[in-house]
Amino acid sequence: MKNETKEIYETLFKRYPVLTDLKMEIRAAFEILKLSYSDGGKLLICGNGGSAADSEHIVGELMKCFRKKRPLDETTVNKLSQYGEEGKVLSECLEGTLPALTLTSHLALSTAFANDKEPSVTFAQQLLGLGNKKDVLLCLSTSGNSKNCVYAAILAKVKRLKVLSFTGEKKSKLGKLSDVCIRVPETETFKIQELHLPIYHALCAMLEEEFF
Repeated sequence: MKNETKEIYETLFKRYPVLTDLKMEIRAAFEILKLSYSDGGKLLICGNGGSAADSEHIVGELMKCFRKKRPLDETTVNKLSQYGEEGKVLSECLEGTLPALTLTSHLALSTAFANDKEPSVTFAQQLLGLGNKKDVLLCLSTSGNSKNCVYAAILAKVKRLKVLSFTGEKKSKLGKLSDVCIRVPETETFKIQELHLPIYHALCAMLEEEFF
């Protein structure tokens, strides 16, 4: 972990002392994500309601610049230069990315599958087609027992993906299925989600610092 990355990590606990007991879990989640990205993997995320919105939020922080500039690599810039003005625009506008995808946004696919099959298996169906063993599945569930997230986590284990989960403090099915479960010390849904946000912001910032 770079010194700058470590500073982001430590600042999280200075700003949110209530998360201090989760230092090991958050560090472990970071290491799993870092290894996946180093190996050419991607992050797949699922959740319901506010957690679905958080899924989108995380993708937004990873797929473009978050806290610092992410210039394109020189090889891509040189290749784009062959395409004149359009290539120049792409070189100037595009940013480095950390591949991430939410399973909550494929409306046509999810509604078609839910209409034909069991709706709670929709995330697992998407994971079946999109996931590989280099990837990481992140399940956001305040209860830790959201059926569609649990099904996705089970399939992830079968497909040999690493599984991370963000939940509330109660023990849960996702906790048992996850390689790392970050159980924030709250039990009310909105309070749990309020603590999920600074954790995923810190993880996104730490990954950006490592790779850019």
